[in-house]
Amino acid sequence: MNDLATIRKEYSKASLDAATISKDPIQQFNIWFNEAVTANVPEPNAMNLSTVNGGRPASRIVLLKGVENEMFVFYTNYQSNKGKELEQNPDCSLTFFWPELERQIRIEGVATHVDAKRSDEYFQSRLRGAQIGAWASPQSSVIKDRLLLEERAKQLEEKFKGQEKLPRPQQWGGYEINPLLIEFWQGRPNRLHDRIVFIKVDDGWKMSRLAP
Repeated sequence: MNDLATIRKEYSKASLDAATISKDPIQQFNIWFNEAVTANVPEPNAMNLSTVNGGRPASRIVLLKGVENEMFVFYTNYQSNKGKELEQNPDCSLTFFWPELERQIRIEGVATHVDAKRSDEYFQSRLRGAQIGAWASPQSSVIKDRLLLEERAKQLEEKFKGQEKLPRPQQWGGYEINPLLIEFWQGRPNRLHDRIVFIKVDDGWKMSRLAP
């Protein structure tokens, strides 16, 4: 293994000025997200979702599927580990990291279910194979081998033969994260990074600069 202590990167691509940043963090998120798409960042909607598992943190990568009504939306199996953890404790955080732009966005908030109609619409917009996969996988459960999944997928293909749009499994649907804190990080030279944080208050958002 290479000596990890010697791995260094100097950040110099951009800056983040409190005078020019949007005073609406949702709008600023959209600006940065669109710039990540334009820059051909691989999977710009990939985000690290952190939940609470009892008293311990748990993290994994999921995909952002929308910013709707100022909330961050993703879809999953409600019976997965993350789904069970969010049911027990809806406090969670999201992190986007776009190294090509030397940028990170960190979001803290509270998760609630997306309404059933929106979950139905999104589920049926997915490719048919992904719909079958959602039915076939007992997500996060221990299984004997992959053959179980393949056999279940075959059975479901037969069951739903001729149906282009499958009904949504009741254990599958969306979450929307109501953000309470949004932090924008821009890499800068000499580790003097720019950090601007927005904290939700009664009349909107309070903006502050943080030391790197």
